[in-house]
Amino acid sequence: MSILEIDVGDIRPISVAFTVDELVVTLADGRRIATPLAWYPRQKNASAAAREHLELMPLGIHWPELDEDLGIAGMLQGRPAY
Repeated sequence: MSILEIDVGDIRPISVAFTVDELVVTLADGRRIATPLAWYPRQKNASAAAREHLELMPLGIHWPELDEDLGIAGMLQGRPAY
């Protein structure tokens, strides 16, 4: 039996932006993930300053003031944080 391997590309986040309704993450390989902001209640209800205070990690994003971590793999799979 062989294991199917899928190249997911370079999923390191390089930038994060917020629109009125979405969290938009740009990945190192050029893809952009746009997910509903409603999926992330801590970010949705946070101040702009708290949203902007984030740390880009190799496989996700960390908001220290919100005590929140989002993994890129979960975002790609369409998993909400609520």
